[in-house]
Order: sequence, then structure tokens, then C-alpha cells
Amino acid sequence: MPYFTSPVDGTRLHYTDYGPADGPVAVFASSAYLGSEMWEYQTLPLATEGHRCVALDRRGHGRSDDVWGGYDLDSLADDLYGLLDHLDLRAATVIGHSVGTAEIVRCLARHGTDRVARVALVAGITPGVSRSADNPDGWDPAVMRAGNAAYLRDRAAFFHDPDALRDFFALQLPGNDVSSAYIRYLSDRCLVSTARASSAVQETVVTVDVAPELAKLDLPVLVLHGTHDVSAPLDITGRRAAALAPRATLKVYENAGHGLFVTHADQLTADLREFMTGA
Repeated sequence: MPYFTSPVDGTRLHYTDYGPADGPVAVFASSAYLGSEMWEYQTLPLATEGHRCVALDRRGHGRSDDVWGGYDLDSLADDLYGLLDHLDLRAATVIGHSVGTAEIVRCLARHGTDRVARVALVAGITPGVSRSADNPDGWDPAVMRAGNAAYLRDRAAFFHDPDALRDFFALQLPGNDVSSAYIRYLSDRCLVSTARASSAVQETVVTVDVAPELAKLDLPVLVLHGTHDVSAPLDITGRRAAALAPRATLKVYENAGHGLFVTHADQLTADLREFMTGA
């Protein structure tokens, strides 16, 4: 299986690499708790069509090493750049979901855009979800940290909570049909992320503010966001991200929640394909 060594501290990180080596490159940064497996409805069809689809397992997630440190945003961003550098990728389309979007923005701010041609932010937490002077409608950081502490008391209950899963996929809305078997599978995959990794990433989410970096990102940016995303509400994140990035396009998915990579998989894959190819 493909691994590389993190430039941060030597942690062994796993990635998938699907499709032809000489195809147009798409690099996927995953949500908190999940690894490269979350992108199966995008990477498999795109790779079959001739794209090279590379997806990273964040440290402490998926098949990457379980380590104590390196969960600050700078280190996670450096891990992502380490993958681009390890494979010597060029003209890549970099696609992130949730916290993965913040890793991408910070990565490009720290390392430049020589290897990247365009960016897609899918249900992103960018530019940040915490309340601040620039984000008065954001969430109270103290409430977020209290939720993180409750999460650590019973991670299994957190990931299998039926109400939370309903909201994640917006199952109460028409068209969002996800099998109970798949929901169980994805919940179980979340538990693969270690207690240390998942709680540390949660704390990083509390402190994320990449608004200044996003405003300087002079690349085509596609913002894809659901109307019913309760994990990263559209008005707090998606619309703000699209307003900040100088060359951004916003596409709003009606009735979609945070899990739109499953419920709206075909639409998302089609939009990414069009964005990557300009077709």
C-alpha cells in the first residue's frame, strides 16, 4: 500500500492513488474522522474516466500512523503538501471536505500554488465556524469545546447517534436516500480515527480562521455547499468563502447536508469533472 513520510515529524501517512499516472490530477483531503474511503463515489468514476485521483489519510485517520502530535493546522497543511511533493504532482485540482478545506487553504498559503491549478471546497468549514468579530454569527468556542468533551466520553455513541446521522445526511428531506448499511459503515469508519486524532482535530476546528489566506488565494475556487448543512452552515462558511476568494464560484445544493458526497454523489462528481476539465 502507498505510504510516504510526513515532512513534519516522520509520521507514516497512507494515501490512495487511482487511475492512470499520466491523467489529470485530482487530490482529495478528507473530513475529520474519515480517510480516503469517504471519496469512493468520486474517485472511482473519475479514475475510470482517466483522471489520476489521489486521496490522503490524515495522521491518526484511516491507515495512517497513530501519533500524538501534529494536529495543528500548520502541520496538517504541511502533511498535505508533503503528499503533493512526494508524488511530484503538478497542475492538480485539490478537493477538500469539511476540515480538509482549511488544510488546503493553509497549505497553499504556506507553500504556494506552483503544484495546484484549482481548488474545490466541498461542505467546507472555511473560512471558520467559530464566533469572532469578523464572523459574528459563528458558534461560541466554549460551547464547541464542551461538545468536544462530551464526544470523548462516548465516541461510539456520538458516531452512531441517529439524530446526528439524520442531520449529517439531511435524511428528512426528499431525495436523500442512504441505506442503513452504508450509514453504519461510515459511522464505523469514523471510529477508526483514534481518540487522540479526532479530539485534536476537533480542537483545531475551534481555532480555524483562514479568511485572510482565502482572500489572497488567486486560483479558481469552486465552493460546493448544501442548504441544510448543520455541521458547516451555508451562511457561516460556504457563502463567506465564496465572497472572500477572488475567483470563486458558489454552487448551492438544495436539500443537501454535510454528507452531500454521498446523497448528492452524482451531482458532486459531475461538478468536479466539469471544474477540472473546463468542459
